Amino acid sequence: MTKVSRRKLLKTAGIGVGAAATAISAPAIAQSMPELKWRLTTSFPKSLDTLHGAAEVFAKAVGEATDNKFQIQTFAAGEIAPPFSAADVVQNGTVEQCVTASYYFLGKDMTFALPCSSPFGPNTRMQNSWQYHHGGIELMNEFYKKFNIHALPVGNTGCQMGGWFRREIKTVADLDGLKFRIGGFAGRVLGKLGVVAQQIPGGEIYPALEKGTIDAAEWVGPYDDEKLGLHKVAKFYYAPGWWEGGTQIHLFTNLDKWEALPPSYKSIVRIAADMSNMWMTAKYDAVNPPALKKLVAEGTQLRVFPQPVMEASLKAANEVYTELSATNADFKKVWDNIKAFRNLEYEWWQVAEFNYDNFMIRTGVKA
Repeated sequence: MTKVSRRKLLKTAGIGVGAAATAISAPAIAQSMPELKWRLTTSFPKSLDTLHGAAEVFAKAVGEATDNKFQIQTFAAGEIAPPFSAADVVQNGTVEQCVTASYYFLGKDMTFALPCSSPFGPNTRMQNSWQYHHGGIELMNEFYKKFNIHALPVGNTGCQMGGWFRREIKTVADLDGLKFRIGGFAGRVLGKLGVVAQQIPGGEIYPALEKGTIDAAEWVGPYDDEKLGLHKVAKFYYAPGWWEGGTQIHLFTNLDKWEALPPSYKSIVRIAADMSNMWMTAKYDAVNPPALKKLVAEGTQLRVFPQPVMEASLKAANEVYTELSATNADFKKVWDNIKAFRNLEYEWWQVAEFNYDNFMIRTGVKA
């Protein structure tokens, strides 16, 4: 074969290989970026623009990162499903995703409460550390798999307030017979102290408190509580919400739908959820201080739970943890993991974080 004919053959072969590569790569790229249209429901009304708003932030980020090939339409509580049915419609595939508080579904299994917020559990930063660097996400998804759900952190409220009361709480005895709107796990703990716990959706708290159907109610914190108008029907505002030292909001995705996503879309969903997780905490930290000042200026009586009430609540919580751990292996596995991590974290926090914050608070930040 002459040099000329060899060069011609190689050139022809090169064209063939390039054409074949183009023919193979084009559909591969198209398959990795399919056009998807999902629906996402939340457990919150649109008026709660931080809790529900996190879902909108998340969905917008996914759309922008995929040139709108992956579109997620968000729906507020009640538009597709009631607030406390959000996990159900994801589990059965009616919708692909929801943004919700996992502890709303402890009726399925008490373990649902733990990654959201548990009485005297870790604070917000500790929760993030546990989830991202201590295997918390993976541990919980082992559990959620039983319910056809894949979960990711999507927001955190920070430490919540202890709620609105029509009368002062001065002793443990004042809790006896109190009709209190409060989530399931904390309600079970407070039940040991005589509280009659009731779980009511956010949008229904005001009329229940106004009519006297309940004596007290907790929701989130100053910004959201003002939106619900709770200060208009109860004047004593207590802190802290020891049952919600850092309430983790989750993105639940139908497990079958999650596993069918291309790897690139899974990464985009994770990144968008991480961004929303940071966004929610940052927003609450920004909007709660002025909201609290406004509430106090309008007559709200700010109170701190007396030490005996806190200690009695801790004792009751530990009793509930022991009881549940004895009968539920999943609960015990997760709680033991969280508790050990929380205890280790507080050994560190008391050294730097607490001492710094305590000094700054005591001095009135007069720098």
